Amino acid sequence: MPHVMIVVSPYYEEIAAHLLDGAKAALEEKHCTYEVFEVPGALEIPLAVQYGVQREEGRGAGKLKFDAFVALGCVIRGQTSHYDIVCNESASGLTRVSLDYSVPIGNGILTCDSREQALERAHLDKRNKGGAAAKAAIELLELNLKMRR
Repeated sequence: MPHVMIVVSPYYEEIAAHLLDGAKAALEEKHCTYEVFEVPGALEIPLAVQYGVQREEGRGAGKLKFDAFVALGCVIRGQTSHYDIVCNESASGLTRVSLDYSVPIGNGILTCDSREQALERAHLDKRNKGGAAAKAAIELLELNLKMRR
């Protein structure tokens, strides 16, 4: 049974709650267990995931505590270039961790122009990107297991 680390930034509480509900539902549907960790913002998510990867390094046969990772948060465009920096660096950080450690990460960090767009992408009854991120992480995990056979 896969065990998943979910890292969520509740900066936009309502949106984060919808993303988290979607991720939990998708993982439960796939019979996965999970632990949820909160960080202040989207920029902190990649490092939190890296902590989860490194947590068990060097123990036993190199078995990680978590089999997959899900990153959840939201960045909404404002009046400055900060939006672009946060979007690019959070995505880049997740990609680096995924490739450097060869771990499956589902990126559910929304990057939207407005709160309305974010709610459309987060809500369980709409696009449910939290669930999509969790499914992506599990599909990558399953692909990795198939490739090792």
